[in-house]
Amino acid sequence: MTDDKDVLRDVWFGRIPTCFTLYQDEITEREAEPYYLLLPRISYLTLVTDKVKKHFQKVMRQEEVSEIWFEYEGTPLKWHYPIGLLFDLHASNTALPWSITVHFKNFPEKDLLHCHSKDVIEAHFMACIKEADALKHKSQVINEMQKKDHKQLWMGLQNDKFEQFWAINRKLMEYPPEDNGFRYIPFRIYQATTERPFIQKLFRPIALGGQLHTLGDLLKDVCPGAIAPEDGEQKTQVMIHGIEPMLETPIQWLSEHMSYPDNFLHISIIPRPTD
Repeated sequence: MTDDKDVLRDVWFGRIPTCFTLYQDEITEREAEPYYLLLPRISYLTLVTDKVKKHFQKVMRQEEVSEIWFEYEGTPLKWHYPIGLLFDLHASNTALPWSITVHFKNFPEKDLLHCHSKDVIEAHFMACIKEADALKHKSQVINEMQKKDHKQLWMGLQNDKFEQFWAINRKLMEYPPEDNGFRYIPFRIYQATTERPFIQKLFRPIALGGQLHTLGDLLKDVCPGAIAPEDGEQKTQVMIHGIEPMLETPIQWLSEHMSYPDNFLHISIIPRPTD
């Protein structure tokens, strides 16, 4: 892995200022003040909202409290998507702080998975890492790790410890020099304008002729609608971690440096603002 540690650090410490407000129809003992939090982009909502939950539970009748869930402008927010992805997909061109509504009732069974404990998040997170390593290294790296290494990845994410996480994750980002890159790139492409959850397929970082595939090559192959026609204007934005990477960026470099902790590149395709 090429060592651009500053990039890894910037990605890790990305934060979104967020204002949580209680849904107006929730029954409370007294008025619920909004709660402000800097959300880590790389984490999951249900992993970092204990303080939010405690804040609003203080003003509620206990019999009114069931499973907490979050919504933005009518869209329930999937806890198993990283926070940065949720923001890029649903709110990236809105004013900050991000305004999230908190619910304790009427859990949207059709839209969200239940998350009764942090064990559920850990299981999802580790399943993603294992899938990513199957694509990159035929599972060889993750399978050679000990259980304590797997735990260190999870604890690094849960406790927001960059060094602890990357001490292990570095091994998942390496490859033999003769390969010039991973076997396949773990990526998922999400489109704000479609109901389809995401697009994922096999894509190699190196072309048959040996040249590096770019982000533009990936989009042309998998989601051509995201690329502007030569004679037309760009109608979409391609976002990773809140920025628009240049389409000429090698996809291997992006995979090593801009993947989320689950080792996937989560790419959002959103309509470009018209104003």
